[in-house]
Amino acid sequence: MTTSLRVSLTLLLMFFVTGLAGQNKLLEFLTLHPNNRAVKKDSSIYPAKAIFTPVISYAPETNLSIGVGMKGLFKMRGSGDETRTSNLPLTAQYTIENKYLFFSGFEIFSPQEKYMLTGNIRIQSFPSLFFGIGPDTPKSNEEEFNYSQILLEPIFLKNVFRRYLFLGGGIRFNKISKVEAQPNGLLESIDQPGALGSTSSGLEFAMIYDSRDNLLNASEGSFISLTHGFYGSWIGSSHNFQLTKFDFRYFIQPLGKPSSILGFQLFSQFSQGDTPLQEMGQLGGHEIMRGYFEGRYTDRHLIATQVEWRQKLSHRWGAVAFVGIADVAPSLDGFDFETLRTSLGIGLRFLVDEEENLNLRLDFGVGNEKINYYFKIAESF
Repeated sequence: MTTSLRVSLTLLLMFFVTGLAGQNKLLEFLTLHPNNRAVKKDSSIYPAKAIFTPVISYAPETNLSIGVGMKGLFKMRGSGDETRTSNLPLTAQYTIENKYLFFSGFEIFSPQEKYMLTGNIRIQSFPSLFFGIGPDTPKSNEEEFNYSQILLEPIFLKNVFRRYLFLGGGIRFNKISKVEAQPNGLLESIDQPGALGSTSSGLEFAMIYDSRDNLLNASEGSFISLTHGFYGSWIGSSHNFQLTKFDFRYFIQPLGKPSSILGFQLFSQFSQGDTPLQEMGQLGGHEIMRGYFEGRYTDRHLIATQVEWRQKLSHRWGAVAFVGIADVAPSLDGFDFETLRTSLGIGLRFLVDEEENLNLRLDFGVGNEKINYYFKIAESF
């Protein structure tokens, strides 16, 4: 058993044992209530929560990494039951080799869901792996590199025409700098725009339809997101290109009970123009195609899909099984069944917040080369 696996299993076991010995104490330890005094004075105010979990991991490219993850759950003043809980996650990590990561992917609703603010923030100086470009790059290409990133992507949308449908737009700024590649290595020699740094600055148009009953762990409903961004020197971008992303998710209760949930996701990303390396489709990660390192296969276009069965085993415990299929290609007609990648895996769940149905998760994903594990808070999709 690898060091990374032992660390995560030990940490997860600590949470589970603590939870079995005293569930209320565990939740009390993990949760802060920032507006508790205001709630006591006015019962119409939604009790906001900040649920924390430590992040401890080990991997060859990062060495030992420690940090903290947080899920902020709240509703704006004046929100009733018709307004879903807003989600503000934060993750901060630091490695013993002085690398750091700060990330937030947020979804915030105004009262009665008239408006939505969503997007991503990422600030990091972190190592990564590069295998080349294409759907069939060999593992022998593996090359470690370091880089710094600042990503800001706020998107503001308004509810229009019908419930759950939002239209809007925003800006996206993604700066890749301080790239440290192996001298005379693959990354330095590759003829690809932005391989050693880039600035992507553009305007995004967005459409979101979101009828999920819970943003963190849906039991029914659907989610459709479509964004299209225009990037160019006219707005400060180092490259001129366009980027389209489509994300479709669907959740049902096939047995008619919320204890058994079937989730489906289809994600695609397409680009045209002078697309920088870090804006290309990257197969793998902890959200979709678990079992592959993020960016194991990289190219201009990406299509990925996954199906996951989520089963309650007891009040606090749960288990999942998932399978995924994906591919990258240099052109829309370049997708080939021979280069399709598959992933499958299983996972454990531990409920840390009953009201919000928020889980800790430990997933084991198998790709075509190795088994990867993921210890996170909240579901992968």
